[in-house]
Amino acid sequence: MQKVQEHFPRGRNTLGTAVGTILAVADESSSTKRLVFVSHCGVDTWVAKQIAREIEARGARPFLDEAQVDAGADFEEDILDFLQRAHELVVLLTPWALERPYVWAEIGAAWGRRIPIVALLLGITATELQTRPGIPVLLKKRDLLELNDIENYLDQLGARVQQEG
Repeated sequence: MQKVQEHFPRGRNTLGTAVGTILAVADESSSTKRLVFVSHCGVDTWVAKQIAREIEARGARPFLDEAQVDAGADFEEDILDFLQRAHELVVLLTPWALERPYVWAEIGAAWGRRIPIVALLLGITATELQTRPGIPVLLKKRDLLELNDIENYLDQLGARVQQEG
């Protein structure tokens, strides 16, 4: 209520002010939703969209570059902005994703912020990933989930959303 009163000084209760207040309060409440960055390469977009849909069904807000970055927008700036606000990173690791610099940059940004990194494997096993040359220890020491085991992660995410809600 205090936030609403801050936006309505005495004698200035206009419709425009009311709408602005409602939007500001709604925006603040939506920003408290748990934010999950979904990292993937372009070849994996359809699978990434399914993951994002399931994350949203658990009450969190996913970021998927295809859905949230407008055509012509500063792609890197939008990605950095959401990574700065994200509570966790889900990375879809496939043989071709391992070759994409943006996937590694997103993992590095999440690691630098010390947010949880959840690695989902598709088309590569945990053993193959861990023995592959050039894979950073920061990724090798994580719990690596086969995509078919995503329900474990989604159940945990749902529990975190419930606790925060």
